[in-house]
Amino acid sequence: MPTPTKGPRLGGGPAHERLMLANLAASLFEHKRITTTVTKAKRLRPYAERLVTFAKKGDLASRRRVLGVISSKSIVHELFTEIAPAVANREGGYTRITKIGNRKGDNAPMAVIELVLEPLSAKQAVVAEAEQAKAAPAAPAEETAAPVESAETVEATETAEPAATEESTEAAEPADTASSTEEAAASDDAEAPEAKK
Repeated sequence: MPTPTKGPRLGGGPAHERLMLANLAASLFEHKRITTTVTKAKRLRPYAERLVTFAKKGDLASRRRVLGVISSKSIVHELFTEIAPAVANREGGYTRITKIGNRKGDNAPMAVIELVLEPLSAKQAVVAEAEQAKAAPAAPAEETAAPVESAETVEATETAEPAATEESTEAAEPADTASSTEEAAASDDAEAPEAKK
């Protein structure tokens, strides 16, 4: 967790501040945007982003840690099932603070803090794609080496098969000629005794 600010805490004591931040975070996750003072919004941002990071992990221990802060199971369920998948590709910066002017009455500076659920911009998507492309050439180079070897093996097998078939046909032809020669000799022998008679 970030270093606490120096000076007076929000709401008086540390326990009250913890409860106030937990309730602000619960409201933020429930409504996706809330209006509050600039000071509370700035104190809420790291707190809420840490809870979103736990939700992105998605394991049971993370769910229990978030349940220790936010007591509403329905809000925690929404955080883990809807908000975390929506910001899965984002590397932080899950909230946005927009100043909206001063509040009527006490003139306190106000701000809107909201969850950034939009997909990454086109520029960030291109950067992410380029990083994937950098990592991808190493793996496909290994994959392309294997298919080349398999292609050479296939070519060798194809050239071996016709050669084997040619040899078998050549071997079959002499056998045919040999068998025809034997038949001719046998027929000659058969004719020769008839001629002798």
